Amino acid sequence: MHGITPFLWFDDNAEEAIEFYTSIFPDSAITSMQRQGEDGPLFMATLRLAGQDLMVLNGGPHYELSPAFSLFVSCEDQAEVDRYWGLLAEGGEESMCGWLVDRFGLSWQVIPAALGEYLGDPDAERRQRATEAMLSMGKIDLEGIRRAAEGE
Repeated sequence: MHGITPFLWFDDNAEEAIEFYTSIFPDSAITSMQRQGEDGPLFMATLRLAGQDLMVLNGGPHYELSPAFSLFVSCEDQAEVDRYWGLLAEGGEESMCGWLVDRFGLSWQVIPAALGEYLGDPDAERRQRATEAMLSMGKIDLEGIRRAAEGE
């Protein structure tokens, strides 16, 4: 076996989507493209997105992307959360708990790595306060989570 690669179905905007995605994440590149005819629209492509291989297809309107599948962006700090959230949410739809759907219909979770520490806190009351704070947020505000966990 050569591995497992997520494969995303787009209607007709896969090329625009992958150019956008590879422009915002480090260690990203479009690694292959197959067109419909020599100068035709994109049919399939392979890309590396922050080191993760993905494949895309312009398959037409038969299927739609769904929040049942999302890409999880683990951010080092609030600045990274703010950057990726701002770029990915532009023209899309913000949701709850760090989730959004971008303008191409792909769902993302933009999450600071430190969130796991608060949600896994051994102190049940701190953990509960952090969880309740997170559930009230769209974009994750790590300082707000910290303050809630501390009972401030």
